[in-house]
Amino acid sequence: MWWGLVIGLVSFNILIWMINAGWLGYMPKMEELENPQSATASVVYSSEGTLIGRYFLENRYPVKYSEISPNVIDALVSTEDERFYQHSGIDAEAIGRALVGVMTFNPKGGASTITQQLAKQLLEQGSRNFLARMLEKLKEQIVAVKLEKNLTKQEILALYLNTVPWGYNSFGIKSAAKTYFDKLPIDLNVQESALLVGMLKGSSLYNPVKHPERARDRRNTVIDQMVKNFKISPSEAQALKETPIVLDFSPMSESHHEGVAPYFRQVVEQEVKAWCKKNKHNLYKDGLKIYTTIDTTMQKYAEEAVQKQMWGRTRFASERTWASHKTTLMRAVRETDRYKNLKEEGSSEEEIMKIFNTKTKMKVFAWNANREKDTTITPLDSIKYMKGFIQTGFMVMDPATGEVKAWVGGINHKYFQFDHVNVNTKRQVGSTIKPLLYCLAVDNGYSPCMSVSLNPVMFPGHGMYGPDKSRGSIVMKNALAFSKNNATVNILKLVGINSFVDFVKKLGIISKLHAYPSVCLGADDISVIEMIRAYTMFPNYGINTKPIYITRIEDRNGNVLETFVPERKEVINEITAFKMIRMMMGTILIGTGRRLKPVWGIKGECAGKTGTTNSEADAWFIGYTPQLLAGAWVGCDDRFVGVGIGEGARAAMPIWGEFFKRIQADKKLGYSTIDSFAKPLAMQGMDECDASDQTSLLRAEATMNVSRGLQDDVSEENNFGNDDKGTNPEDY
Repeated sequence: MWWGLVIGLVSFNILIWMINAGWLGYMPKMEELENPQSATASVVYSSEGTLIGRYFLENRYPVKYSEISPNVIDALVSTEDERFYQHSGIDAEAIGRALVGVMTFNPKGGASTITQQLAKQLLEQGSRNFLARMLEKLKEQIVAVKLEKNLTKQEILALYLNTVPWGYNSFGIKSAAKTYFDKLPIDLNVQESALLVGMLKGSSLYNPVKHPERARDRRNTVIDQMVKNFKISPSEAQALKETPIVLDFSPMSESHHEGVAPYFRQVVEQEVKAWCKKNKHNLYKDGLKIYTTIDTTMQKYAEEAVQKQMWGRTRFASERTWASHKTTLMRAVRETDRYKNLKEEGSSEEEIMKIFNTKTKMKVFAWNANREKDTTITPLDSIKYMKGFIQTGFMVMDPATGEVKAWVGGINHKYFQFDHVNVNTKRQVGSTIKPLLYCLAVDNGYSPCMSVSLNPVMFPGHGMYGPDKSRGSIVMKNALAFSKNNATVNILKLVGINSFVDFVKKLGIISKLHAYPSVCLGADDISVIEMIRAYTMFPNYGINTKPIYITRIEDRNGNVLETFVPERKEVINEITAFKMIRMMMGTILIGTGRRLKPVWGIKGECAGKTGTTNSEADAWFIGYTPQLLAGAWVGCDDRFVGVGIGEGARAAMPIWGEFFKRIQADKKLGYSTIDSFAKPLAMQGMDECDASDQTSLLRAEATMNVSRGLQDDVSEENNFGNDDKGTNPEDY
């Protein structure tokens, strides 16, 4: 008998040693227990320090012990662990009482202490298998003892209250106080504290929203426990028990569709996730502090400008058009959750399409106050309907620092989460690429005031090329202002196709470019953010700056983990940059963008370029002032749907104009309306017509074989002539 007892004790101690050593499953190290951390949401801040979003798996706001009302502490200890301040993690008296209750079939309360419950939370345990649960219980007791050894009682209580769930995606006392009472934890009164502590026995069972009577009874039980433990008087308790439950309920859904800059936050999330993978952090649990470049005021004006200019804009394709694009339609069908769920359930293609052609009730986007409406429509027709809304991408940045100030990726994040600004979303850029070509020519010594032919030109291997019907000649700066296609291809002939492609890549454009004559007219697909980066060399006087949207990342304690600085490089000289600024001001003063200043009342100097692709399926405008650079794209996700949306000056430029109108009117922003572009010191006594290389100018004059007739047409030509070519650059 004695041998059996000794063997049992030795075996038990060996088992405890094996558990503690981690041989029977993961056991936290001492360092982790000394500084235990619950899963904490990472937070995102704007440039001025405003909280704009959170990334989390559990919606949690950790607080210190001093930030929690004593009423909560009293209610918790009185109800969950009366001997909390006497035991060292394991309450032998409670265990004995529980065992007696089990043997006599008269249970008198549980044996788990608050510290053990915390250990269970930290270990994320809760197996339903009896043997596995017994092993988990031993592990919880070991961890509880370690917690008591390394933490104060106050730290244990705070950590416990920061880990437990309260329903409605609320984890921790701060989230719970906010959700049910719209209060801070320090401000909770006795009855509110009792209600929340009572819910710990079952947040669904004692939910005060769904089961108010049940929740009130449980609250009153907690109040009775507080009387028993001398935390409140019987008379006070009686008065409190008679009060009704008063909630200020505001569930913390924190939808990623809502709030400031949802498209921007989406991009930041992906960027930080990549950083976390590289640096061994967890975006959703580590409580990182992410400081971004976004300016909340500018973002507000950008979103308002988009909403005002895009309101009601649709381009619904006919059934005949959809019939000729059946492949595109079916691809959209297969991308829906409805289709994927039906496939997982084992439905055949025929059964699925029958469902997609059956009318059903659903919510769809609509241009109204709620941005949605209830309707009865077939899922297939709903896809066609949703694809009829004209989309946009609009971005604003400081060209000097690279900081992105505003980012609007679409017309509504809830229904259209596809971001039209980021580098993975590419569209034909049309004439917005022309300033890059003209810049290369000027940087090679050609004067903005030289005459350029409007006649077709021969490209070896590609034949005679002249996409529009213009003939004669035009001054180079006017060719850019009026967006003359034939003049542009003649300039391409001057600098060479391959040289131009190489130059564009040097500007940070990573999208695939085709070395065809049409490359200078914007036949290739490039993202909004890439094009804006390329344009930074103009207001930045030759310096190309990569856009950044994160400035630094800190840990939950405020320690800086990494800072981010823009990538800057000189790509042209400041003289070339200033000449291009003057040329691009021509677009605004006399060219395709001449409506900008009078219609929106834009003050001060600004420059830019419009862009329109074949059949007006893509509209662009990229413009800048001495302080800010911004670009807008407008079109439908499927080009054939967006045919005829309008030229860049009428479809995209209004967003730019409305935004700058708003920021110029806001004196608090400190945006100057009288700024002008500074002339470089090296150009004193010169103007933009002076050639930096007279030999190159003479060579250009001879090569172009120009005549002297200046064209009067100031309308922007379709970038690929009057036919539908240009959607495939290999056609040229």
